[in-house]
Amino acid sequence: MSAETQVAIYHTPMLFVALELASKSWKVATSAGAAQRARVVSVDPYALGQLEEELAKARRRFGLPPACEVKAVMEAGRDGFAVHRWLADAGIESIVIDPASVEVSRHQRRAKTDRLDAEKLVANLVRHHLLGEQCWRVCRVPSEEEEDRRHLMREREKLVKEQTRHVNALRGLLTTQGINSVSLAGSQDLATVLEAVRDPRGRPVMPGKRAQILREWDRLQLVRRQLRDVELQMNRAVAAAPDESLPEAYEKAARIAQSKGIGAVTALTLALELFGWREFRNRREVGSVAGLVPTPYNTGESAREQGISKAGNARVRRVMIEAAWSWLRYQPESALSKWFNAKFAAGKRKKGIVALARKLLIAFWRVAETGVYPEGTVLKSTRQAKGA
Repeated sequence: MSAETQVAIYHTPMLFVALELASKSWKVATSAGAAQRARVVSVDPYALGQLEEELAKARRRFGLPPACEVKAVMEAGRDGFAVHRWLADAGIESIVIDPASVEVSRHQRRAKTDRLDAEKLVANLVRHHLLGEQCWRVCRVPSEEEEDRRHLMREREKLVKEQTRHVNALRGLLTTQGINSVSLAGSQDLATVLEAVRDPRGRPVMPGKRAQILREWDRLQLVRRQLRDVELQMNRAVAAAPDESLPEAYEKAARIAQSKGIGAVTALTLALELFGWREFRNRREVGSVAGLVPTPYNTGESAREQGISKAGNARVRRVMIEAAWSWLRYQPESALSKWFNAKFAAGKRKKGIVALARKLLIAFWRVAETGVYPEGTVLKSTRQAKGA
């Protein structure tokens, strides 16, 4: 930011607002500049009338015109981007920041309350706008349509965890009866199976335990049906692309899924979480957004690597680690697989797989944007691609 721009902004009347969001009440800190002590009040959540009233009081207290520009900030959290969009509809310009990026005291103990946090946020907001300082990392907010499309794969992620939980619960219930021979795969009639099962002493499953097992089995079957429906919907979305009625993100997912060993789940995760709505200037940004970049520690005589940052999208990072292992299996003649085998064949394969995941993510970014596949990539046939 140039000095002339800073002077112009500094002399423009502005009201700075920080929202500390909670389920019972919101702390609203307001300020007119660096020399002003913040005013902090509480309002009810999503009470637009109360918020507008408090902002009007803040303008009068700081001597600002009624139509002055309002700048707001809030941390990303439980409310998602709903509050940000709600403020935008009310004509208030706001930004959403990463809570972990806010600078804090490095002392072992520090006072922390919602009021203090709100005061800190509004002070940093003044520095951010008037001085152009990098006080935090600003989150990129997707449109409501882009955010809505993510819920399908996130629901699948939740269902997979629920399925694992129910299977583990069933195994635990059966093990307490000394029974380890019952298969929990498929959709067989477990009630009939339990009738023929006997414990090590030759006795049938006790009635109370049997009823509990069958209820848990019913919950597992419900989760499995929902999981099949979600995965079928994901596969159909990828198979239908390119389709003018579908967003461009699905076409990018279809390009990625064309590579052998890459399925609809991986392709949609990359397209909907990253490539379908965000623009990247270079490969470094792509690696950084997934937290797959190194974090060196080099100060004085101490120099070491701390591993990857893990500061980006955890879903993308997890999917890319799985995709990297799959790539080695199904794309052994590709340039990326040969690079991995040449560099990490002697050992440190787990460390190498992270490096491969980063390179593969960058390669998929190029595939999504240009349709150019990595050297030596084997593509699926048309029939395989539709069944991905």
